[in-house]
Amino acid sequence: MSEEQDAPRFRAHAPRSVGETKPLKSAEFLIANLELEFHVSAIRINKLKFSNRKKIAISISTHKILEAPPARVRSRFDAFRRIPYNRGILSARWRARRRFVYKVVDDRIRKALRHHIHERYKTDVPIATERPPKLAMGEAASPVCFELAKRLKKPPRALAQEIANSLKPIPGVTRVEVAGGGYLNFFFDRAEFFWRALEESRQKRTAANADAQKTIVEHTAINPNKAAHIGHLRNAVLGDTFVRLLRHAGRRVEIQNYIDNTGVQVADVVLGFLHLEKKSIDDVRALTLAPKFDYVCWDLYTRVTQFLAEDKSRLELRAHTLKEIEEGQGEAARMAELVATAIVHRHLETLDRLGIDYDLLTQESEILHLKFWDAAFDMLKKSGAIQLATTGKNAGCWVMQLPSDRETKETQPEAEDEPAEQAEAKIIVRSNGTVTYVGKDIAYHLWKFGLLDRDFHYQRFHTHLDGHEAWVTSSERSDADAPHFGQAQEVFNVVDSRQAYPQQVVAAGLRALGYTEQADHLKHFAYNVVALTPRCAREMGYEIPEEDAKKPYVEVSGRKGQGVKADDLLDRLEQSAQAEVDARHADEPEAGRQAIAHAVAVGALRYFLLRFTRSTVIAFDFKDALSFEGETGPYVQYAVVRINGIMQKVVQQFAPPHSALDGKTEGVVGRRFDPAILAAPAADDLWELLLLAGSLDAHAEQAVSAQEPAFVARYAFELAQAFNAFYHQHHILSEEDEVKRSFLMLLTIFVRDKLVAALGLMGIVAPEKM
Repeated sequence: MSEEQDAPRFRAHAPRSVGETKPLKSAEFLIANLELEFHVSAIRINKLKFSNRKKIAISISTHKILEAPPARVRSRFDAFRRIPYNRGILSARWRARRRFVYKVVDDRIRKALRHHIHERYKTDVPIATERPPKLAMGEAASPVCFELAKRLKKPPRALAQEIANSLKPIPGVTRVEVAGGGYLNFFFDRAEFFWRALEESRQKRTAANADAQKTIVEHTAINPNKAAHIGHLRNAVLGDTFVRLLRHAGRRVEIQNYIDNTGVQVADVVLGFLHLEKKSIDDVRALTLAPKFDYVCWDLYTRVTQFLAEDKSRLELRAHTLKEIEEGQGEAARMAELVATAIVHRHLETLDRLGIDYDLLTQESEILHLKFWDAAFDMLKKSGAIQLATTGKNAGCWVMQLPSDRETKETQPEAEDEPAEQAEAKIIVRSNGTVTYVGKDIAYHLWKFGLLDRDFHYQRFHTHLDGHEAWVTSSERSDADAPHFGQAQEVFNVVDSRQAYPQQVVAAGLRALGYTEQADHLKHFAYNVVALTPRCAREMGYEIPEEDAKKPYVEVSGRKGQGVKADDLLDRLEQSAQAEVDARHADEPEAGRQAIAHAVAVGALRYFLLRFTRSTVIAFDFKDALSFEGETGPYVQYAVVRINGIMQKVVQQFAPPHSALDGKTEGVVGRRFDPAILAAPAADDLWELLLLAGSLDAHAEQAVSAQEPAFVARYAFELAQAFNAFYHQHHILSEEDEVKRSFLMLLTIFVRDKLVAALGLMGIVAPEKM
């Protein structure tokens, strides 16, 4: 097992009870994972010597205990704030982990169990914890004794009793009980949890170090040939939210957006302008300067699809256009660059409305022009990863054979032919010499992992609304002070589930070249499609066969011009929200009303796309997306707005006369606390709300581990629901007991902070008013 799992604790004294004011002269260290916990009153540690001869100076100061957290809890937080740490010792990973409120206690439980079982029983078993179904059974439970019983041939309940009786005290845990056939139930120290949660909510999360290992998340990747639609938005919102979650966890993340500017889709639009519209480059350039050029291309793309379907011989025209574009020669190539660049700018303007940023736009054309593909092609041929087909339908093509293909041929020689989509995905170079998307993607991923002996040039391309600069790959000289991109340790590709097999082919290409570790770190962040409800399809004027009208959803097609354009959807959402805001806040300045409507519209759309798990087909319907009731983004936003209203009344009602608080609650709420306020079972409802609010980071970590942002969406909704129930049950402003009123206010502020943080992880802002 790792040092982090097995590191022993060295305890000078057992922790005293919460609220005890006698000075404690002990310090607790878990050096292996650098978790330092202090129980002190007035000491100074000048030097701590480590085996690597690095030194760390720690200064600890204390404050009055009156109207403050208990000494043991307070001093531990104060120590955290006053460590002038050595970056080589206290890593970015540790700094990110220190803020997990529920998770920190849960981690201690698992570490204590792991160490205790190893020392007492001389064996190691997987340690799992879970939330019990009822609060009366504690805040965490472990079934570890059932697995341990198999190893030791003892009854699990007897083992659980042994462990409960002999386990050393765990900070943050008041008692351990045995339940059922052998569960260990752990009960948290409610008062300590409360103060720790408040203290940690004040601390700002530190960004990952610039030299930390890099994770690349590639998302959006809309073909630059038409307007973005609702399906593209699902990709972009999922990817952007996952980036936020990774950064919340302390990861260093680079956001890339792949621009397929030499692909078939762009070739079709170029073909349409040249051969259907008879447009010159100057004509098309003029169109790019007009509004909604992406809408013009949307309609043209549909016409080209029909044009090619009418006469299969016209596919030769497409092939010729595509070859010119890939080779970067002729009028088609120049027009393709013009069209794609203009469309990408339109896409970024659309996505700016949702607050989605990028670090790098990787153009497929540069993979060809800078000979990335040539280098990758040589590597693939030399390794034998691809072979030139000499017979059959793929004659003249370079094809990759996956290990599973060879196994199938050996064990099932009479097996049926594979599906056409899979066969197509393994073609790396077509018989006419053009490179497939998968082939270029293999070269791209060799560069992502720093496995090619060449690099792009980089130029500024777009400034997002928040000031963040998006760069673009180029064949020409880089701009001054261009960042360094690529060389990732891990890569996530947000690509819909229909591309699962091509993603496997890319990973197989890396493995065939000997890059097994990199292939293992290439993750397909898959998601399902966005379809339309039959009602929505009819509303948009699409003709639906009678049998499709009975289905829960109707699939759409960009080639057929079917789908909900992203800007149209955002416009309708903002108009709907604007009507509500105008009715409620007629006295608000117009700019303020527009800002509120925009925030509500974005909250509604982003939450709608995130609340479904990735594997779920979203049946889009305007009525559902425009709803602001129930499990929606505006419902969560309104909980924050309600709390802000409460806090404004707090200031008005309790602020000293002639104070200069300017609407701030600091100095009004107070810090007095009686642990009896949270005593069970009378205060279980308050404790449930506190526990749920304090578990944001545990839910965020689970969302990262499962690659499922829906977990955070559900958490935010449940916390908003819980607060609304609390709000109706407890009269915060009219509470006569001053100490309890202070607690209720502090709890309310803590819930607001966690709701704002959860919304932020989803890219949603809570407006001042709704």
